[in-house]
Amino acid sequence: MENMISLTVDGIAVEVPAGTNVLEAARKAGVNIPTLCYLKDINEIGACRMCVVDTGARALQAACVLPAAQGMVVKTNTPAIRKYRRTLLELVLSAHDKKCLTCIRSQSCELQKLCRELGVENGDRFAGVTNDYAIDDVSPSIVRDNNKCILCRRCVAVCQKVQKVGVIGPVMRGFKTAIESPWGLKLNEMACINCGQCITACPVGALHEKDDTAKVWAALQDPAKHVVVQPAPAVRAALGEEFGIPMGTSVTGKMVSALKRLGFDKVFDTDFGADLTIMEEANELVERVTNGGVLPMITSCSPGWIKFCETYYPDFIPNLSSCKSPHEMVGAMVKSYYAEKAGVDPKNIVVVSVMPCTAKKFEAARPELGHDGMADVDIVITTRELARMIKEAGINFNLLPDGDFDSLMGASTGAGVIFGATGGVMEAALRTAYETITGQTLEKVDFEAVRGTQGIKEATVKVGDLDVSVAVCSSTSKAAEVLDSVRKGEKKYTFIEVMACPGGCVNGGGQPIVDADTRATVDVRAVRAKALYGEDANKPLRKSHDNPEIKQIYADYLDKPGSHKAHELLHTTYVKREKYTD
Repeated sequence: MENMISLTVDGIAVEVPAGTNVLEAARKAGVNIPTLCYLKDINEIGACRMCVVDTGARALQAACVLPAAQGMVVKTNTPAIRKYRRTLLELVLSAHDKKCLTCIRSQSCELQKLCRELGVENGDRFAGVTNDYAIDDVSPSIVRDNNKCILCRRCVAVCQKVQKVGVIGPVMRGFKTAIESPWGLKLNEMACINCGQCITACPVGALHEKDDTAKVWAALQDPAKHVVVQPAPAVRAALGEEFGIPMGTSVTGKMVSALKRLGFDKVFDTDFGADLTIMEEANELVERVTNGGVLPMITSCSPGWIKFCETYYPDFIPNLSSCKSPHEMVGAMVKSYYAEKAGVDPKNIVVVSVMPCTAKKFEAARPELGHDGMADVDIVITTRELARMIKEAGINFNLLPDGDFDSLMGASTGAGVIFGATGGVMEAALRTAYETITGQTLEKVDFEAVRGTQGIKEATVKVGDLDVSVAVCSSTSKAAEVLDSVRKGEKKYTFIEVMACPGGCVNGGGQPIVDADTRATVDVRAVRAKALYGEDANKPLRKSHDNPEIKQIYADYLDKPGSHKAHELLHTTYVKREKYTD
């Protein structure tokens, strides 16, 4: 039986397991203690001191690193504590770039929120010397502005602990302390995988995505350009949050209507690209299994994971599926198949991808992802950037009717939509691989063993007479664990899915910001994924190979999965990367 501890928080009796910190004990009692540096299970270091409480000790103590003790009496809201917290905020503001009206995080900034809640109106009481930092905006994905950094180290913890990349950390000491890359290098010169998890961890505007909305507006206004847009599966599970719609609500129809009102010439669906990816990937898996190819085969749809593999595990490059990611496949087909059908010069087509992922910006610029001198995808914007465009255009998102994707590359199956959740690619591939290998109809299409938000999931799936051993990893640190076990011969798999971000694309670096308090009490990954699984369950078709537009594209253009033309347009190669420079 678990050892329990009883204490009181602001007069409220609460019982918690031994080892619980006072901050979490207070939350269980319904008392909210303010924090800035705290990220549950990731960054519990007591650095910001906002969470101080009075336990009768000689000094106030940080609740996030203070273990609850039997009989402890905790006060969280005394006049002295409130004064202490306001003074702390004023000290933070004294070294902070306070251009709040134009900050990308205005209204979603945790520092701004605390100042409002604690009544801090004077940000200049301790005005004095400040550090002046150059903005690091060389990366195609991430912008770092240390003038807004509050040294909470949440980005550092996520980069090191969750992603096992560790390209940023504190340098110098005292007032000169800054979060930097080693040797003064830019982020783009490091082995950053562009995942953007640092952005979603940051409580302020010190980290944000490279904004490419101006490029999209310019394309939309150019009469010589034919602009095609495609949104990823995970975007529809989170976009509504930017407009006050509850988390976990799928807003597919409203999203399509918004894109059409913005003026895009065609609105296709990356879900179609996911179905197309499965056709090629399942074929590749069957080929490897039956013809003695390199195993385990590892998925290739997550660009952050691909860069991580190329940099830290290059010996596994032969294991990577040669398939391009879904949005790159759609881009390739738009500039070939669609261009022919529509009679449009592909050089005049601009393909815009709306992605939950900042690494997709890096991916789109890879020279390996294009043909005939053209990039498959021209511009990538995140879910947050699309929300800003909708607001800028004055569109009332909540009142939009449900729209439909354009035909040719707008139909999709349930297998395509679950790509946005960890385990979704695996499940989609198994649905098609099963019927390809056995020639029989798969009646139960739900592979529950690969669902869920655990960092590593394992299963053995019976496919006819074949036992297919699979693993699913979300976050690159978990991928590293699995690959290390494969290297040592401790594990043997047929197929591995890797998503760079914890929980998959629904929790990507380009998704709506969720503050630390919400993240501590709500599993954002599971709530958003539920929206995708709901769409899957309600789809009339749930296997990629049943998609009528997929059947048509092979009949009209690609011949069959793995054909010469399919390889030319839908497959790619990878490169070994250095750890300290691009």
